[in-house]
Amino acid sequence: MSGMNSWIAVILYIVLAPIIGGLIAGVDRKISARMQGRFGPPLLQPFYDVFKLMSKQNIVVNKHQKFYVLCFLIFVIITGCIFFSGGDLLLAIFALTLGSVFLIIAAYSTYSPYAYIGAEREMLQMMAYEPMVILTIVGMYMVTKSFNVLDIFTYNQPLIYTLPGIFLGFLFILTIKFRKSPFDISMSHHAHQEIVRGVITEFSGKELAYVEIAHWYENVFLLGIVCLFFATNWAIAIALAAVTYLLEIFIDNNNSRLKWQSTLGSAWIVALILGVGNIAFLALR
Repeated sequence: MSGMNSWIAVILYIVLAPIIGGLIAGVDRKISARMQGRFGPPLLQPFYDVFKLMSKQNIVVNKHQKFYVLCFLIFVIITGCIFFSGGDLLLAIFALTLGSVFLIIAAYSTYSPYAYIGAEREMLQMMAYEPMVILTIVGMYMVTKSFNVLDIFTYNQPLIYTLPGIFLGFLFILTIKFRKSPFDISMSHHAHQEIVRGVITEFSGKELAYVEIAHWYENVFLLGIVCLFFATNWAIAIALAAVTYLLEIFIDNNNSRLKWQSTLGSAWIVALILGVGNIAFLALR
């Protein structure tokens, strides 16, 4: 991708990703409500919520938490910019992980026992999904011989043909990354947490809005990785990414939340069987 095209892709991502992510969140709420026998909020309700948070008085427990939350948002945006400009996928994942670390530090900086529990569970979630994320990148490299997103995207056949186990493993940990039941142990978008709102318990006003916007950016990036498995045809890739998210909504509304031990154990078992198994097959064929 040329330098000019890369900058255009970055600008489009920065502008359009929160719009797309907010609409996805609205569809999520609407479908979830219908599954539960309710009418549900308006499609644009996520945007109304964020605008309302932006207008609220900003109350912080520790002045440093504002900086950490802003860093979280910035690094999530950087992650998508690297990805959609056709850059290094491994670097994008490192940037996303660094953003998650800033969110954890922000929670710890509030000195709240509820936020502490949420931060600890956020770290446990990172331990659960990171092995499968790394295996996904390694699998893509073994097939395409490149970490470059553009090289992966322009590979001569869909990666799903050679990486079916990797794809299924990545779908499994997406439930954690999307913060869906049964793995929403650190921060939930529903009101059923015994630790209140977990890692974001002490956030309010603009800080809480930043976290929500970062979540929209992150969801678009994650669905972009799903598209890489079918990248030879954009229409099919986007359609299957949409089906993937609908599947996550279905799982979310039909499962109760598990304990952290189950989250960690199941994610590692899936990574070992599907991820390592698929990579071993590629190495031995």
